[in-house]
Amino acid sequence: MKMIQAIVLALALGGAATAQAEQPLQRTDLIKNDIDVPGHEAVQVRVDFAPGVLAPKHAHPGEEIAFVIEGTLEYQLEGRQPVTLQAGQSLFIPSGVVHSAKNIGSGKASELATYIVRQGEALVVPVK
Repeated sequence: MKMIQAIVLALALGGAATAQAEQPLQRTDLIKNDIDVPGHEAVQVRVDFAPGVLAPKHAHPGEEIAFVIEGTLEYQLEGRQPVTLQAGQSLFIPSGVVHSAKNIGSGKASELATYIVRQGEALVVPVK
C-alpha cells in the first residue's frame, strides 16, 4: 500500500512540476522587506518567459531594476525606443513608467526584478 501511495505522490508532484514549467510567464516572489524609507519596501521577483512571450504593458508604484539572468529580453518603456538586453545586463525603470518586456530569443529568458515601491499598493498595475 505504501508503494502505491508513493507512486501516486510522485505522479502528482511530477504533473504539478510539468504544469508549472509550461506556464508561458511565471513570476516567483523571492523576498519582500521593509526598508528605512518610510512607507516603502523592497521586493525581489524572478520572472521567467517562454520564447516569444510578452509581459503586457504595466507600471509599478516605485522604481524597478531589471537584471537579465538568461536569454534576450526586449523592453519597451513608454516614450522611448525599445532596449534589448542579454544575460548580465540591467535596466532602470522609473516609478510609474508604463513598460513591457518580451522574450525575443529562441529559448527561455529570465529576469531578476528588484523594486523599491510604496507599501500597501499593488506591485503590478496593468495598463491597456
